[in-house]
Amino acid sequence: MSELQPSPLMAGDRHLSVAEARAAIAAALRPIEGRESLPLAETLGRVLADDLISPIDVPAHDNSAMDGYAFAGAALHADHACRLTVVGTVLAGKPFDGTVAAGECVRIMTGAVMPAGADSVVPLELCHIDGATVQVEPGVIEPGENRRRRGEDLARGQAALRAGRVLKPADLGLAASLGLRELVVMRRLRVALFSTGDELRAPGEPLAPGCIYDSNRSALQAALQRLGVEVVDLGLVRDDRAALQATLEAAVAQADVVLTSGGVSVGDADHTRELLGQMGEVAFWKVAMRPGRPFAFGPLHARSAGSSSWLFALPGNPVAALVSFYAFVREALLLLAGANPEPLPVLQARCTAAIRKRPGRTEFQRGIVEPGADGAWQVRITGAQGAGILRSMSEANALVVLRHEQASVAAGDPVDVWLFDGLT
Repeated sequence: MSELQPSPLMAGDRHLSVAEARAAIAAALRPIEGRESLPLAETLGRVLADDLISPIDVPAHDNSAMDGYAFAGAALHADHACRLTVVGTVLAGKPFDGTVAAGECVRIMTGAVMPAGADSVVPLELCHIDGATVQVEPGVIEPGENRRRRGEDLARGQAALRAGRVLKPADLGLAASLGLRELVVMRRLRVALFSTGDELRAPGEPLAPGCIYDSNRSALQAALQRLGVEVVDLGLVRDDRAALQATLEAAVAQADVVLTSGGVSVGDADHTRELLGQMGEVAFWKVAMRPGRPFAFGPLHARSAGSSSWLFALPGNPVAALVSFYAFVREALLLLAGANPEPLPVLQARCTAAIRKRPGRTEFQRGIVEPGADGAWQVRITGAQGAGILRSMSEANALVVLRHEQASVAAGDPVDVWLFDGLT
């Protein structure tokens, strides 16, 4: 389990800004411990545990950046062409045995080792070829041009990738280019997930009057899977103190993080707050945001197992749960997993219609970003924005982020958007 540190949780009844809540969460967390060595092909999306130091020079030798002819650049003249005699051919993977003397050149392929005596390459299309003679006109290239130098990409002993990086496809290619078959990565963060509420039913079950299907668990589980964490699905939990306590004890015993939805609003069952208060130092926040607002965060301790976890309790409305996850939980999980969280990419787009907003809270509107008639990015809102209208979230490809201090937006004004593809 992750090592818990004292939490600088804020108390009181005032509404926290989104920025204050994010800062308090980040200040409380420390990365988990534990690492493992995996085959390169199994490390995509995992967090690199240590700096990856290059064991070789890349490239390993001076080589040609072009298909052409390699020769000594001293033969080039400013006022007349130079004529070179072809004395051989150099293929990639088959170095030239001899030395290229003054007035000589060799036919060379891209990536082939530069032969001794040659320091420049003239591309095929920039020279005149007449049998075994190559003519290079003045000013076509400079001495030393089209030559890749040994170690210019990576020198031996240089850090190729830094610890904390979430490994991407190009990173695996880079590691393979260094001859590495395995990488040491952080162990997967374990997140226990469940939903609370007597009104909830699992998909496929019959719906009794007043009941609804649990959509939060499916949406949150998918969001967690995109982060590469290990998900422990604990299902649905009744609004019952004993059932909730048993589930929380089981969650803390086997996971670094406990993620729930529902049960944190004013008016929810008193036993929820009482129980969480007994099991840890959970703070119940009112965050100045829409959708969202009710949110709970803090450490939980399982007395029976002697272990601890971090609790993130999200609101129960489907859109509010997902928006709160993106606003607060996503980067927190990356931090706990040992990653260096990169700020979410923010795109500016022109709003196609006016949006009413009052300063003093952050609002997240569901939108569709697309190019306008002039080719510039624009965003339109996906209709009704109620916290329970999950269809509007499904139709959207972005969240329009109206900042805490921002007022109403006029049609044509630029707004910030988080692209959903950037929320992985």
